[in-house]
Parts: sequence; C-alpha cells; structure tokens
Amino acid sequence: MSEDFREVHDELRAVSRDVLGRASVDWSQIAGAGWLGLEVPGSAGGAGATFIETSIVLEEMGRAAATNRFLGATLATGALMALQPSDSRDALLGRLAAGEMAAFASGFTLEQCAEGPVVSGQARFVPDAEGAEHLLLMARDVDGAHILVAATAAEIIPQPVLDETRALATVTAVRTPVSQSWPLVSDFGALADRAAVSVACDSLGVAEAMLARTVDYTSVRSQFGRAIGSFQAVKHACADMLVQIAVARQLVEQAVADIAAGVDASITTAMAKSHATAMAVDVAGKAMQLHGGIGYTWESGVHVYLKRAALNRALFGSPSSHRATLAARYG
Repeated sequence: MSEDFREVHDELRAVSRDVLGRASVDWSQIAGAGWLGLEVPGSAGGAGATFIETSIVLEEMGRAAATNRFLGATLATGALMALQPSDSRDALLGRLAAGEMAAFASGFTLEQCAEGPVVSGQARFVPDAEGAEHLLLMARDVDGAHILVAATAAEIIPQPVLDETRALATVTAVRTPVSQSWPLVSDFGALADRAAVSVACDSLGVAEAMLARTVDYTSVRSQFGRAIGSFQAVKHACADMLVQIAVARQLVEQAVADIAAGVDASITTAMAKSHATAMAVDVAGKAMQLHGGIGYTWESGVHVYLKRAALNRALFGSPSSHRATLAARYG
C-alpha cells in the first residue's frame, strides 16, 4: 500500500474493525459509514477512492466473519466503474452509495427482439442476488462485445451453503427484458480478477482472526501447570500460521494494487487467490486443532471461520484453476 495514504488506511481499518466488532451491524450503518461509496466518484456522492480502500473493508469483513451484502455490493460497484461515465451510470452509482442493494453476475447473452433487447443465461453462486434492488448482468452481444445490463425480472433461487454468513443464489434469465444497458469499456477479465481478489482479501482477514484468537486461547489455556502456548509444538504451529499469512498479505496487496492501478492483474490475482484462500482454510483448520476439544464445539465459533474460508476457496475459481493460469505462463 502507498505510504502516502498509510495514515488514512490505518484509520479506515480501525474504524471498520470497531464498527464490525459490535454485536449487531445493519445495512444502514454500513451505508452510513460510507463504505458503499468508497470508489464512487465524488460527483455521484461517493468518496472517489480506489479498490485499495475497498480491500481494507473486505479484509475486516473477513476478520469479523460479517454477515451482510457488502461483497455483492462492491462487485456491482466495480462493474459500474468499468463503464464509460454517463448520467445513467452515475445516477445508479449514487443510489448504491446511498445504500440501495445490488448484485452482479456474468455469463449471459444479449439479443435484440421486436420488443427490445433481452438477456438469457444462468449464473450460479451469485453473492447477494436475492433481495437485490438492482441486478446487473454481464452479457455478450451477437458481436461478442461485453455489455452490462440491468434486468430486474430474472429468476433468483437461493442456493444454501454450509457457510451461513454468505447468501448465494442461482440467477436465471430467459429472454428477460433489459431496462438499461452500457457497453463495457475495460476488459471483462479485470472484473473477474476483482471478484477473485475480493474473496482473497476476505480470506486474509479470516486467517488473521483465527491466528489472533488462537494465540489468545493458548496463552490462557493451561496444561501440566503451564500455558499450552509455551509448548514448542504450539509455538511452531502458530509461527507457521504467521508465515503463511505474511506471504498471503504480500500477494494480496500486490494484486489489489494492480487492480486499483488498472493494469493487467491476471497473474498477481492468480497468485493471491490460489494462495490466500487455501492458506485461510489451513489456518482455520489449525486453529480448530489448537483449541483442542472446545474448538470443535458450536460455542467456540471457530467453525464459522472454517466454513467461510472453505467457501472463499471455491468462489471465483479454485486454487487449482488459478494455479493452472500461472502454469500456462511457462507452457
């Protein structure tokens, strides 16, 4: 992260951690904190910041294992920011910054019919689609160009998953009328990279929370008359967790910086997503072991982080698929 904004980023991280650390945080509080408009231009009611600032909030969402619609909202905002500025785009960005709920999905086709443009296709495991006031779909037209469309009449069926902190759904459109459409200016791959790095940021927060909780627990849990954190095997396990997190942070921050700068982030994204999300599962699993028997109980809460980490690992490309992207560089 740029040293020029280090103080601002530290303050944003501290405020985010404080807000998300409360017992109950509703959507109005998230909107009131200004997080939904971090990347929205100031002319549209936002802060005019970058994905770097959004990534800080995403990490804190993972640290708190927060249950809200922020992931879906930030993906929708990112899709709109990939468009050429226009009155309709900026108006919608302003409404999202004010707290209106949105979701984004890709994998659709756009065609023209007598009644106007329609979109067809299906996307699975779409974050926060159910209940979204604005559903933005990325579609290809007959010429192969990517077009972002607004289609509120698509069918949305919730997809239950083990991670209860996320709300995923299948979005199906069958010649669904399009209310608005915008041609995509930037490469569609940049949006896919953004989605993958978003969950990598979340996984980084998950892992850091698990390490902190494990260190706290092993410092007070006694066995044979001494804290188990003083045992060499426990020290080594915690040190391994710390090293894995440190490596993941370097990879994630580089990918975030590339996305914020608008440069090709395909390689740094593949590195960050493959390592950070797999690392979080390993760290959460190790945390459960180091908590001993209590780690396997519902009351400990460790299972919440483990399930979130496992879902993050699968969303927007598995570690193996991203490693295949890296391997293709040397093919």
